[in-house]
Amino acid sequence: MDCEMVGVGERNKSALGRVTLVNKWGNVVYDEFARPMDRVVDFRTQISGIRPRDLKKAKDFRIVQKKVAEIIKGRILVGHALHNDFKVLLLNHPTKDIRDTSQYQFFVEEGRRKSLRHLASEFLGVSIQKGEHNPVEDARASMMLYLKNCKRWEKIIKNQIKLQKKQRKRKPKKKASQKDASEVYPITES
Repeated sequence: MDCEMVGVGERNKSALGRVTLVNKWGNVVYDEFARPMDRVVDFRTQISGIRPRDLKKAKDFRIVQKKVAEIIKGRILVGHALHNDFKVLLLNHPTKDIRDTSQYQFFVEEGRRKSLRHLASEFLGVSIQKGEHNPVEDARASMMLYLKNCKRWEKIIKNQIKLQKKQRKRKPKKKASQKDASEVYPITES
C-alpha cells in the first residue's frame, strides 16, 4: 500500500489524496483519488503528483476509507512508513499483519531508517521517486523488497509472536497485599 497526501486546513495538515494497493505480483488492486473532508490548501504536486483536477473527480474520503478497510482486513499489509498512511486513512491494522520496509531490521542501519528510494536503489537496483511520487511504483517497490526478504522476515515475525505468547503465559509475581504487609510489619500503637 502507498498513500499520497495533500495539505488541508489552516495548518496545512496532511490528508489522504490518493491510495494505491497492489497484490504480491504488483498488480493494482485499488487505486483511487480521495476528496479530503477539509479544504485543500496545498496539493503538494511536486511530491504527491496530485493536481486540482484529480480531486475534482475524486471519491469522497469515507468511501475510499471504507473500501481500503475492506480490502486489507485479515491480510498482511506491506508498505513503507505505514504509520503515515494509517494516520491519513484514519485506520489501524493488527501489528502482526504489518510488514513495514522502513522498520525491517535488515533495512535499518545504525538505528536510522532509510527512504524507500534508497532501499529500492540499494536492494532492487531500481530508481524511483525522481520528482513526483507514483504510488503504484512505490507500492510495487515495497512489495518487491518484502518478497526478496519474506522468508527471513516471516521467521523473525513468527519468533516474535512465540516470544510474546510465552511472556503472556508466565504467571505474574504475586504482589504483597496490604494484609500481607501488615502481618510482616505489625502495626504497633504508641
